[in-house]
Amino acid sequence: MRFQKITIIGVGLLGGSIGLAAKRRRLVAHGGIAGFVRRPVSLKDCEKAGAVDFATTDLLAAVWDADLVILCTPLAQMRSRVREMLPALKRGAVVTDVGSVKAGVVRELEPLVAKAGAHFVGSHPMAGAEKTGVGAASAGLFVNAICVVTPTKRSNPSAVHKVEQFWRAIGGRTLCLPPEEHDLLVSRSSHLPHVLAATLAGYVLQSGHPKLQTALCANGFRDTTRIASGSPEMWRDIALANRKNLGRTLKDFMAEAGKFRRALAKADAKMIMNFFETAKRRRDQWCASCASPSPE
Repeated sequence: MRFQKITIIGVGLLGGSIGLAAKRRRLVAHGGIAGFVRRPVSLKDCEKAGAVDFATTDLLAAVWDADLVILCTPLAQMRSRVREMLPALKRGAVVTDVGSVKAGVVRELEPLVAKAGAHFVGSHPMAGAEKTGVGAASAGLFVNAICVVTPTKRSNPSAVHKVEQFWRAIGGRTLCLPPEEHDLLVSRSSHLPHVLAATLAGYVLQSGHPKLQTALCANGFRDTTRIASGSPEMWRDIALANRKNLGRTLKDFMAEAGKFRRALAKADAKMIMNFFETAKRRRDQWCASCASPSPE
């Protein structure tokens, strides 16, 4: 597949990685990757990283005549950006996104994009890192990553196919899910871990603890809390957008943690051993089933 012009709205870690991957795999005509950024200072960062062919703070200029538009902004900004870009959106263009929550995004953006005669198809690449900014972008970020596509009954079949083809073309493995099912599943596998990492970092590293506390935070603590270094703005938006599912997931998680706390109180060695054995077995089985070559 090949596009004449791809526009990336928000050239950070994900947007920059998409641009680099599309360039490496020659998915767009020469000079055909445009990037929109909010701040003029970011223009030089985009140029230095080589993630896009040209970057601009003019949203309409970025979107003009694009075949594929990819929204890589925080969730709370997507609706306003789409409203702003509608006058420049080409009829028949395909618009997708990389948001971690889908139901609300699809519900809001699908009818908006349709007004311009274009097609919105939600998607979510399960890839990322705790680092932010285009300087952290990588052309291999999506290799072997699951990229969820969330069509609806109103989705244009050709547009859905193009979005699936695009994610596969940059190395991903696509999976189609209803937006609501996607949001429930990621509340457990993605959003809950971020809340737990942030809670652990905030609790252990609080100023009220002895100074020696941080000296005893070794690799296990570093690995467990790594994702707490992610963008606070992005994770605020994700938590709010998926608050119902995440709230229920937290409730269920705390019930499981409560079982362990009660086993500790009773010094129930058998139950504690079973707790750790079950976790190890399930994680080992998961790791074996999802083993794949390292990213490029």
